[in-house]
Amino acid sequence: AAPLALGQGPGRRRRPPPPQNPLEKVAAPEGLSVPQLAGRWFLVGVASRCSYLAEHSHRLEATAVTVTILAGQSLAISTFRKLDGMCWEIRQRYLPAQAHGRFLLKGRGYGSKVDVLVGETDHSSYAILYYQKGRSISVKLYGRTSRVSDAVVDKFEQSVRAVGLSEDVTCYFPTYGFCDSADEFHILDGELQI
Repeated sequence: AAPLALGQGPGRRRRPPPPQNPLEKVAAPEGLSVPQLAGRWFLVGVASRCSYLAEHSHRLEATAVTVTILAGQSLAISTFRKLDGMCWEIRQRYLPAQAHGRFLLKGRGYGSKVDVLVGETDHSSYAILYYQKGRSISVKLYGRTSRVSDAVVDKFEQSVRAVGLSEDVTCYFPTYGFCDSADEFHILDGELQI
């Protein structure tokens, strides 16, 4: 009998399938109305394996976000937060992606794009958004007020577990001390850590 050629026969190893993209399992809500996302939101919680967040979770500052809908359904995001005791505004633009409820945040440099998905919202009290950069994913909970109901917190924590994150990488933000504006010297156009 002739020997089997390399790569043939019953002992051949198969390559494992590529890991599934966690966001592929999440769909935007059917009733999502992008124009109804406009207005003021408060960052209530975030789940992320981001090392900066883990190291500085004890120094989180109250964070408010204003969403404006631009032509073509892109979102202009203004994030107001304190850095070193000063109010800053970070401006970003979420460009609409192919699927409803999905957006693209382009950063500077190669490979710095962030996929954004509105995973769940009722438009009037809460929104759960997913952010993915490469294989790194984070989940953020926003509220129309700085406090949300326990039922909404439960939904957020279920969303966090569904993408393989856990309570030990989940942080909740202060509910007081928000910035309403920033002076012209404290405005940044660009990326915000996820």
